[in-house]
Amino acid sequence: MADVLNGSAGRKPGEQSTSELVQRASEQITLLVRDELALAKAELAEKGKHAGIGIGLFGGGGVLALYGVGALIATGIIALSLVLPLWLAALIVTVVLFAVAGVLALLGKKQVTQAVPPGPEAAIESVKADVDEVKHAVKDRSRA
Repeated sequence: MADVLNGSAGRKPGEQSTSELVQRASEQITLLVRDELALAKAELAEKGKHAGIGIGLFGGGGVLALYGVGALIATGIIALSLVLPLWLAALIVTVVLFAVAGVLALLGKKQVTQAVPPGPEAAIESVKADVDEVKHAVKDRSRA
């Protein structure tokens, strides 16, 4: 009688009902998802650590490159001072630097203007065209 009440009447030991199997599968899937999320979290933490170190090293390299550019500019001024007065050599290098900076700023402004607005306008228009095409196809089918 206890077997009938437990829902296991006529089953061999070790056999499980469909609801028991579904429940076990649900529990195992939940455990699997939790374990996968924990693994992903650990992996992302490790990658984040490496990325942080890499960004720091890039920053250090950038600072040293900036010092190198400063030294190169000073070398240019000193080289020009061999044939010109020092003040004139410094003035010429300064004007050239400002001219290059102005050209780069104008090119950068042009690029930023092309990027605004930041939305994917071409993709949006394409989706709208697809929706219109589907609407027309549905109308044509409903008329036929």
